[in-house]
Amino acid sequence: MTLYGIKNCDTVRKARKWIENHQLAVNFHDFRDDGLRQEDLELWCNTLGWETVFNKRSTSFRALSDADKTDINQVKAIKLMLAQPTLIKRPVLVSGEHVLVGFNEADYKRVFSL
Repeated sequence: MTLYGIKNCDTVRKARKWIENHQLAVNFHDFRDDGLRQEDLELWCNTLGWETVFNKRSTSFRALSDADKTDINQVKAIKLMLAQPTLIKRPVLVSGEHVLVGFNEADYKRVFSL
């Protein structure tokens, strides 16, 4: 089980604290420190849809050029997220076939069978 994110993100901190409080074994993968693989992004986008993974409400999105903001499809979204991982909604929890984006306690309880 792996939790992907950026360690200074508030939502990632909430998820990590919840995991720690429940004494669960989860690896943390920081996009900035550990990089990001295209295969992972493709899996998340194929599982959930790129619109769920791509954060159009982020500061990073607002900073994109108008050309980058238009005509976004899965291929373009993955390319942008690889170049700027802060465009990914965080955290991303991968557990077997489960992929969760964001932190929702009820979803985490379901995935961890708590």
